Amino acid sequence: MTNTVTASSDLTMLRDAALATATSHGFTNATVGEDIALMHSELSEALEEHRAGNRPNHVYYENNTKPCGIPAELADVVIRILHFCGKYEIDLARAVVEKMAYNESRPYKHGNKTL
Repeated sequence: MTNTVTASSDLTMLRDAALATATSHGFTNATVGEDIALMHSELSEALEEHRAGNRPNHVYYENNTKPCGIPAELADVVIRILHFCGKYEIDLARAVVEKMAYNESRPYKHGNKTL
């Protein structure tokens, strides 16, 4: 239980920091749909890094400062999700714990889908 409490506190701190940064940089007017599209675009950028031949754990730097690669793009996804959760007062830690518990209860390869 202690790890869950710590994870919840950490996610809440990250959520609040992501919201504060986005707000201080003027990223406040997007609609729900636009915010979700921006989350999706970061995943597409991670796919483009893969298509360019970059390993999943490879980080490189543009101009010796900007982190790039799949890890950096996944970080952008998480940051956008955290910002969204802060903007709409979503308790992401609770949602993740609840959904993971539900997923644990599902049958092996449920849905019979190939992809």
